[in-house]
Amino acid sequence: DPDYVVIGEGNSHNFEKITKAVNLVLRGSKLIGTNPDVSGPTEHGLIPATGAFVATVELATGKKAFYCGKPSSLMMRFAASILGTKKEETCIVGDRMDTDILAGTWAQIDPVLVLSGVTNTTNLFNEAYRPYIVLNGVTEIPPREDGQEKD
Repeated sequence: DPDYVVIGEGNSHNFEKITKAVNLVLRGSKLIGTNPDVSGPTEHGLIPATGAFVATVELATGKKAFYCGKPSSLMMRFAASILGTKKEETCIVGDRMDTDILAGTWAQIDPVLVLSGVTNTTNLFNEAYRPYIVLNGVTEIPPREDGQEKD
């Protein structure tokens, strides 16, 4: 049996694969999720995402997953080290309060919320934490102070 069962984004999840994951975890494999998002926006409405499939395995096994993606501050620190930036020079831009904005909060990196995804003005204040700034979309991100192009 593998040491880990990793569940991530994709459209190939099915009952057979979830059942296999449940049985592997019950036999000792550790459960890893790439992110806890339970749903994601599409042009046709919300669809189930990684967190929904991980939750199924968690409920069936009684085992909790470790999430290696957002909102893990480990991921944010690693990204900043790859970029070679300090916390004061870095922000995270995202459309979800429960992962993107929480990731920035936990990592002490300014979180910028864009209202072009899951979070909107009706559910923006459901959490105890807040974004540093709220924009309607990524097109509203201001240019860099040094005059260089945005990456």
